[in-house]
Order: sequence, then C-alpha cells, then structure tokens
Amino acid sequence: MIKEFKEFSTDAVLKIADEELLNFYSESKNVELFTFIWTRKTFATLEVDGINVTLEPNGIIVLTPNQYLKFIEGQHLTVYQFNREFYCIKDHDKEVSCMGLLFYGNNTIPIIELDANNQKKLDFLYNVFLDELQTVDNIQAEMLRMLMARFIITITRLMKQQSDFENVYNEQIDLMRAFNSLVESYFRKEHSVSFYAGKLFKSPKTLSNNFAKFKKSPLQIIHDRIILEAKRLLIYTDKTAKEIAYEIGFEDASHLSRMFKKHTSFSPSEFKKQLKLEPEGKY
Repeated sequence: MIKEFKEFSTDAVLKIADEELLNFYSESKNVELFTFIWTRKTFATLEVDGINVTLEPNGIIVLTPNQYLKFIEGQHLTVYQFNREFYCIKDHDKEVSCMGLLFYGNNTIPIIELDANNQKKLDFLYNVFLDELQTVDNIQAEMLRMLMARFIITITRLMKQQSDFENVYNEQIDLMRAFNSLVESYFRKEHSVSFYAGKLFKSPKTLSNNFAKFKKSPLQIIHDRIILEAKRLLIYTDKTAKEIAYEIGFEDASHLSRMFKKHTSFSPSEFKKQLKLEPEGKY
C-alpha cells in the first residue's frame, strides 16, 4: 500500500505507505526524502550508512535525505516520506524544533520507542492522514502540512524525553541544535570550533561548557560528521581517499587519514579494502 500526495505547482511530495515502499531500497541507495519508518508488532532490519540496524516493535527510526538506506526485512510497517517542498523543516523550525536534533543531529541515528499511549496517539494521527489524502480540495495541501507538523512535534518531544535531557535547559538544547545545523552546512570547509562559535556569537569556551551535558564536545561533533561523510563516500562511491579528503575540506589527504585512523583504527585506504572483505553492515 502506497498513498501519495503531489502538488505540481511546488513539486511537493508526501508518501504514506507500508513496507511495499521500502522495496525500492532493496539495494543501498540515498534515501533522498525525510523518512520515518515505524514498526508495529514485529521487528525490522535495515542498513543505514553501512550499519545494520534492528528496529524493535513499536519503534520509529528517523532518516535524513543524505543518508543511505537498505531495507533487509520487516512487515506491518508504516512509512512516512516527504521532501522539503512539501514541508521545509528549516523554514518551520520555530514551530517544530527538530533541526539539529531529529534531523541533521550528526551524532546517532534517532530511534524513538513508543509506549501504548503514544502508539494510540500516532495511530489516530495516521488515520487522519489517510482520511485527508482522500479529501481533494483547495486546502488539502495545507491540512496535510499541519498534520505533518503535529507528527514531527510529537516525535521531537519523545526524542527529547528519551535522550536524557531532563536536566538540560531548553536554551542549551537549542544551542546544540543550532550548532549541529551549522556543522551540517559548513563541515566540508570549516573544521574549527571557533568558526561555529563565531556564527553563534559565543566563545569556544562557552560553547564547550554548554555541551558538557551532551557527552560530546563541539570538536568531537565536527570530527564525527567529517568521518561519517568520509565513510559514506568510501562505501558508496569509487572516489579515492585523496579525492574524498579534498571534497571535505582537507588540502592534505594525510590530515584526513590521521583523523580517520584515530576514529576507526583504519586509514581510508585500509577501510576501503575492508569493505571488500567484511560482510555488509559491519562498518
């Protein structure tokens, strides 16, 4: 089952489906759309950016368009996908507060666990979505966008609750989100904390102090994003280590090689060789 809304004047796309939609990702490929995959009563197995992920029942995994997805197995799933033309999370961030947390968080793949109460809430919302997809009129697009905003707000709240942010001020969470969003925009050229601190009108020390409760320093987050991109390019393209280094802002490939080896225990070339030897999902 695949239900799709298209708005030809804006190229907006919204898809609501079951696992049939994920058959498109039987081989690893760029997900291209903002994606939520929701398991109901059974497990699902996916490969995300070369890493095997088992999604337990009553869970939701959140994927950003630049990630790579391979669907391995799963049944009775609910899948939401949309493009930025349908709902631009950057333009609507004041409403939904998901940039740099739910999407482009840079640290881990967001996975949300649903209790019975939240399952009931999202089931209700799912049925309203389906009903609205059948209602074709001049406000259908706006109604669907309002529903998606409500869905994203619900998932973002759950993400915050399940991320041990109880003792973190909202201002600190917003600063972290803003930092992550900036890293996503500039990591290919800017690798220093001072650059991002300047963009946020903070000193590097103030930035580091605010990140103390998030278990990763600002520099670690920058490096993690660089390494993630290097891995993606090594796994999914035929680019050389030198080409990859240049693409993500290193004039000297040896600088990336040292950083990569520190994080993975392999140089980029050794990592590339391992891809041919190791089973999929072991990277």
